[in-house]
Amino acid sequence: MSKINKVVLAYSGGLDTSIILKWLRDQYDCEVVTFTADIGQGEEVEPARAKAKAMGVKEIYIEDLREEFARDYVFPMFRANTIYEGEYLLGTSIARPLIAKRLVEIANETGADAISHGATGKGNDQVRFELGAYALKPDVKVIAPWREWDLLSREKLMAYAKEHDIPVDFAKAGKKSPYSMDANSLHISYEGGILEDPWAEPEEDMWRWTVPPEKAPDTPAYVELTYRHGDIVAIDGKETSPARVMEILNKIGGANGIGRDDIVENRYVGMKSRGCYETPAGTIMLKAHRAMESLTLDREVMHLKDELMPRYAKLIYNGYWWSPERCMLQTMIDASQETVNGVVRMKLYKGNVIVAGRKSDTDSLFDERIATFEEDEGAYDQKDAEGFIKLNALRLRIAARRRGI
Repeated sequence: MSKINKVVLAYSGGLDTSIILKWLRDQYDCEVVTFTADIGQGEEVEPARAKAKAMGVKEIYIEDLREEFARDYVFPMFRANTIYEGEYLLGTSIARPLIAKRLVEIANETGADAISHGATGKGNDQVRFELGAYALKPDVKVIAPWREWDLLSREKLMAYAKEHDIPVDFAKAGKKSPYSMDANSLHISYEGGILEDPWAEPEEDMWRWTVPPEKAPDTPAYVELTYRHGDIVAIDGKETSPARVMEILNKIGGANGIGRDDIVENRYVGMKSRGCYETPAGTIMLKAHRAMESLTLDREVMHLKDELMPRYAKLIYNGYWWSPERCMLQTMIDASQETVNGVVRMKLYKGNVIVAGRKSDTDSLFDERIATFEEDEGAYDQKDAEGFIKLNALRLRIAARRRGI
C-alpha cells in the first residue's frame, strides 16, 4: 500500500471523529485536514474549528452548505415525489452525496492522498460516502476506521480519548445518549437505545422538532406554496430561497405535530433497522408537490413518474446519487416539471397535512367544462364512452366466451 501523507476527514468535532483524527495520525503517520459542513443540523459548527486547532490541525474547512444542500439535492429529489419503502423521506441519504463531493474537492485542493469518514461497518452511510467518492475520484483512497480498528465500544472509545488527551467534554460524554441521531435541514433521525426493540414505543421526550399531535393547536394553520418548475419559490406570496423554505416549513409543521415517523427499513448492507424520523418540511413538500402535479401533469407522465420513483428512491438510499442511471432519471424528472407551476394551499392540523386548494393560471389541465356534473354544453359527448368501453372489454369478452360463460 502506498504511503498516505494527507487525509481529509469528515469532522464533526464530537467524540468519534476527534478520536478518528488522532487515530489517523498514529496509524498512518499522516497530516489530517478537517472538513465540517453546516447542512442545517441546528448546531454550531464553529466549535469544531476550536477543537481541530487544539489538536494541531493546520488546514480546517468549515462551510455553510445549507443553500446548496436544499437547492441541488433536496429540491431535485422532491421533484420526483421520492419516498423509500413507502415511508422514509431519505433525510440522511440525500445529505451524503454532497459531503462526499466536498471531501473529494478538498482532497484535490489540498493534495490529499485519502479521505476518511466516521460511518460504521454496519450502516448505509459508509456505502453512500464511498460510492460518491469513487464516482467523483476513481482512484481515491478511503479510510474507514470503524472497519479497521478494535475500538468497537463506547468504553474503549472513552478510554482511548483519555489515554491520548483528546479534548472531549467528558462531563457531557460520560452521559450516554440513548439514541444515535443525525440531523440536517430536511430531518432528524433517531436509532439505538430502546428503539432497537421494534415493539417499544418511542419516548415522548426523544422528539426534538415536533409537538405531539394531541398537543398541537386546536386551530389549523394555512400556508400557500408557490411552485415554479416543480420547486417551491414563495411562501404566502413571499419569494424565498430553498433553504429558507425548508426552515419555515419545519417550524410551521413541527408546531402542528407534522412529520413524525417510526419505520423498520431494509438497509442496503442486508439487515433490517428500526429508526424514527422527524421530517416536517419534507412531509408538507411531498403532499403539496403531488397536489400541484395533479393539476398540471399529463396522466401518463404522472403514472410513469410514479412507476420510476421507487427505483429512483432506491438509488438515493443505496448511495448512487452520482450514478449515470440516477442522472438519467433526473433529466427526465426535471423535464416533466416544466409545467408544474402554480399555488397550493395547505391546511396543517394536529399531525395532518391536508390539501385545501390548488390553482395554476398558466398550466392547469383541469377543464371545468368537461369535468362538470352539470350541463357541459357539448364539451364532452357521453355517447363516445360506449365504444371506448367495448373496445377495452373486447379481450375480456373473448376470454369469457372461451371459458363458456
